[in-house]
Amino acid sequence: MTSTGEPAPPPPGGVLWSLAGDIRGLLMLPAALTLQVAHPAVGAGVDDHSVFRTDPWGRGERSLSSLQLWVYGGEAAAEEGRRLRKLHRTIQGTDTRGRRYHALTPANYAWVHATGFPVYQHASRYLVRPLTDAQERALYGEWLQVGRILGIHDRDMPQTIEEFWPYYRRMLADEVEATVVVRELVAADAPVPPPDRGPLVLRLVLKVLWPVLLPPLARFRSFITIGLMPPDAREAIGLDWTPDQERRLRRFGAVVRRIVPLLPERLRYLPLARSARAGWRAAGGLRRRPGGPVRSG
Repeated sequence: MTSTGEPAPPPPGGVLWSLAGDIRGLLMLPAALTLQVAHPAVGAGVDDHSVFRTDPWGRGERSLSSLQLWVYGGEAAAEEGRRLRKLHRTIQGTDTRGRRYHALTPANYAWVHATGFPVYQHASRYLVRPLTDAQERALYGEWLQVGRILGIHDRDMPQTIEEFWPYYRRMLADEVEATVVVRELVAADAPVPPPDRGPLVLRLVLKVLWPVLLPPLARFRSFITIGLMPPDAREAIGLDWTPDQERRLRRFGAVVRRIVPLLPERLRYLPLARSARAGWRAAGGLRRRPGGPVRSG
């Protein structure tokens, strides 16, 4: 708990601190988001209520900012959790199986949160390094902290890794499917408008070049989204993945693992993460915590 009695964010220097603010986390997010919307209720909620089609860049920016606050926001993390719950209060409808849904139904909201852990665990093998058993357990404990920030009760989240994996496999067997939103997120030819964020000159250049840039970028997005999704989740949803694609992903991951650790901090970490890490170091941080941070190299 924080000094105000709110749920505390994950501890500085922990495993999640090493992963969530690293630019490699940007490559992991599409797989987690796609696994979330493979749930019929979550997919229907996004299909019916999200602006991801009309404002994809703004939607992505807001999602990323929210995630960074959960991990690096200090006492602002709990406020962000309350904001999200308020935002989702009116999201309801009928899912693809004809069932009534509400975004804040515990089973639905908990699945949105739960997907982050298996994606981080799997994608780290390619882009960072495999987690040790201690790091995996530390990551899960830290992810539970994120769930509490989001307002999810402990009774609605598996409290240990031993409880998580049976829950996860049950969800894959009984719930997930290739929803409309999943198919759009993994499509290599989905229409995406040019970026509307950043300096004006850059936006104008991208607008002119977008017909040339979009096709390879869309193919890469599809490739990385499917590739960094855990194999059992890919299979449950029905997403194709070939041995050749697996080899290409391993080669790409090897390059990323070599290059990113060489980058200066201002290029390697997102702004809020960079600021939080600097503040922690100034306060005498960098002590190794149980499980230890994830190191590259």
